[in-house]
This record gives sequence, structure tokens and C-alpha cells, in this order.
Amino acid sequence: MFENLGDRLQNVLKKIKGYGKITEENIGEMTREIRLALLEADVNYKVVKEFINNVKEKALGEEVKKSLSPGEMFVKIVKDELVELLGGEKEPLVTDKKPTILMLVGLQGSGKTTTIGKLGNLLRKKYNKKPLFVACDVYRPAAIDQLKQIGKELNIEVYSEGKGNPVEISENAIKYADEKGYDYILIDTAGRLHIDEELMQELVNIKDRINPHEILLVVDGMVGQDIINVIEGFNSKLPLTGAIITKLDGDTKGGAALSIRHLTHVPIKMIGVSEKLDGLQEFDPERMANRILDMGDILSIVEKASEVIDEEEATKSVKKLQSGKFDLEDFLSQLKQIKKLGPLENILKMLPGAKKMGLNNINIDPKQMAHVEAIILSMTPKERRHPEIIKASRKIRIAKGSGMKVEDVNRLLNQFEQMKKMMKQFSNGNMKFPF
Repeated sequence: MFENLGDRLQNVLKKIKGYGKITEENIGEMTREIRLALLEADVNYKVVKEFINNVKEKALGEEVKKSLSPGEMFVKIVKDELVELLGGEKEPLVTDKKPTILMLVGLQGSGKTTTIGKLGNLLRKKYNKKPLFVACDVYRPAAIDQLKQIGKELNIEVYSEGKGNPVEISENAIKYADEKGYDYILIDTAGRLHIDEELMQELVNIKDRINPHEILLVVDGMVGQDIINVIEGFNSKLPLTGAIITKLDGDTKGGAALSIRHLTHVPIKMIGVSEKLDGLQEFDPERMANRILDMGDILSIVEKASEVIDEEEATKSVKKLQSGKFDLEDFLSQLKQIKKLGPLENILKMLPGAKKMGLNNINIDPKQMAHVEAIILSMTPKERRHPEIIKASRKIRIAKGSGMKVEDVNRLLNQFEQMKKMMKQFSNGNMKFPF
């Protein structure tokens, strides 16, 4: 997501950090490079012009000239302007109504039905809410079946009346949700290949009948500059409360998404970051700016971890590490929890300075973790609790049992011992960093 833009901006900012003072000349040089980077990433040219003017004006101000580190101040200015461009403040979903009615709209192929599944999953996991899916796309072949399949996979109920009247279906669904005590109602509406009068009138009719708390436009992040036309087309007929940008994990320049809030005044509320049903994130301008500029996104890692990791189990492991009693059974338990976070390379990318350390291009083969699990599971409970007893004959038996080689067993045991030592140093506060 925004990787090419991030690389370009980071290179520019790296240069200016080394400057002893800020002058009109070097600011002009830097802003020219930033302008090119933004335009090549498909950011709207009007937005780029305003962005550059704001950066220039602030960078040449008295506060920067008097600063002890003008290069660092320039980086802060660029970051602050980027946050502003992305919307400034995070705009969360409405949460204080019960039931909260979310009406999702969008063109056909934008990923609307899948996004409903992702959103329901997020509401249930992160906020402990009880969502109901409502099938109001009665025209697209298999749309209802698709929503039912997603609902079955997530164990979330789908309200459907088949090929009925979408306005009446949505109204009946709200009565049903009220009776059954649902917290959120997510309405899947029909899409078209393009915006037309018939589509819009039906959406307006649904909106007038049910008065949704949120009308969210699901829009494909890969459509480029046309994303602005799509948003403006819907917003002219429906009072959109937010946009959900899908496919930001794909091969997209992404710059058009940076222009949305500025040009349409519609806030980005969610972004799709993978095809999986947990691949939806709340959009936070500050965190996104940090990711683009390789400043990390530790808060997202912590949030993700808190959703999937057993806190009691993790606390127990930390105490064992501190006392030096952490064994391979504990290690196996931690591995299983780490797997719940999703692909490790996605987590590494969120660490501050990930690109600088080369962590953004690491591909971790899931088979490697499976091999480690196989080796540990081939040990006896006693061997897992006391790995020091694992000598030559035991290593041969473990290797055969796991389908691995003795060298693989040796490597795991060595890495485990090194990890224990390192973690003990961290927990005791004795670890010295080389910077």
C-alpha cells in the first residue's frame, strides 16, 4: 500500500535531514521531488499544488529557520501536511445507536458484499457487537448466495427474503433485528457497472424508508483518478457519511485515495488490506502517514495482537521468560498465537524503520513455522520441558518423526537457547542497542 510513494518520499526526506540549514533553494529542490512523487502516485494535481504550497510556506517560516535541526522540522512539516491531506482526525463509525444501521453502496465489482463480511467480522471481534447481514442485492446473480456463504463462514446471520422488493426487505430486516437484539444491521445493496438513475432512485428509496445512521460507499482503490468521480456521483444523490477503500493491498499507486477527503469532503472510514475476512482496518490518517514515511505503526500491531492473543497465556510466558523457566511447550504455544496475527511479513512492515532495515521485502515461508511445529511435536513432553536432555539418539528419533534432518533439530535448539538469552536480557533491562 503506497509503497512506491513511500519510497520516493523517504528518499527526499533522507536528503534534507542531512542539511545544516534550510534555504529557499534546497526547499525548492525538495518540494519539486515531492511534487513529482505525488503526481506519479496518481494524487490529483490540484491537491498536489496545494500540498506543496503549504509545505513551502511552513518550511520557510521563522520557526524552522531558528530550529536546531531544520531537516527534522521539514520532515515533521511534510508528515503533518500528509496527515491533514488524509483527513486529519480519525473518523470512527457510529456506535451509540442500537441497532446501528449501516447501508453499504457501491458499483458492481467494488467488493461490497465481501466488505460487509469483513466489517461484520471486525465489529464482532473488536467491539464485541452482534451484527446482522441483510441481503438487498436482489439483481446480481448469486449475490444473496454469496452473502449467505460469508455469513455461514463467520457464523453471522443473514436476513433474506429472496428476490423481493429491496425497500421492503430492508424495513422488515430492521424490525427483525430489533426483536432479536442485534447491535448492527449491515445492508448489502445492489450495484451497477456505472451510476444510473434507476440504481440511485432505489438507494434513495431505501435511505428514505430506513434512515440509516451511516451510508458507506465501497470503492475500488485500483480505479485511479476515477475514484473521485464515483464518490461525487453517489454523494450528489446520497448523503455519504464515509468511504471504504478496497484492494489497497493490490498493485495500485494509491495516490487517488490520498485525494478523496480533500476533494470530496467524504472521510475514509475503512480500508481493505487483504482478501481475507479479517482484512479490513479502520482508517487513521496519522497511522497511515507514519506507514507511508516508514515511521512505523506500532499501535496497529498492538491492536491486532490484543484481538487474537490470549492475554493470560502471554503474561504467563513473560513470567516464565523472566524466571528462566520458558520451555519448548511454551514456545510452541507462543508460535500458535503468533500465527493468528496473520502473515509475519505484514507485521514486520509496520515496525518503525522497516524499509531501512530491509524488513519490508522479507517473505516468510509459512512452511518454516510448520516445520518448527513438527519438530517440537515429535518430542516427548519431558523433552519439551527439558530440551537440555536432547542428545544425539534423541535428535535422530525427533528428526525421523518430524520428517526433518538432524541439522534442522540442532538449528531449532540453538535458536531457542539464543532467543531465551536475548529475551531474558530484554526483560531484565540489560539489552544495549547499537544506536
